[in-house]
Amino acid sequence: VQLVESGGGLVQAGGSLRLSCAASGRTFNTYFMGWFRQAPGKEREFVAAISWSAGNTYYADSVKGRFTISRDNAKNTVYLQMNSLKPEDTAVYYCAARGPYAQGMRVTPNAYHYWGQGTQVTVSS
Repeated sequence: VQLVESGGGLVQAGGSLRLSCAASGRTFNTYFMGWFRQAPGKEREFVAAISWSAGNTYYADSVKGRFTISRDNAKNTVYLQMNSLKPEDTAVYYCAARGPYAQGMRVTPNAYHYWGQGTQVTVSS
């Protein structure tokens, strides 16, 4: 599985961005998908995850209520809608895939098998 993120950029605090992650392959709908982020000098941290059929989603407490993860299996794409952005959301955002047919939500990076190259999100105050 190859993953390519897009949609990052510079936005003012309180603004919104939508990240997209396009996946290659015909088995996208068998993978759990996740978003992670990494700020300078910090470890990569979990942001959100979504199950194969989008029936289950899970969020880090820091983004709950502001970010929404979704997927379109017909388009092999997962999205991260980010609203009410804060300067502390500034980071490189990575899309990740876990599977195929993985079971259960996971929030640690080492549980994911495939990664995109990342897209920069910068929130100015």
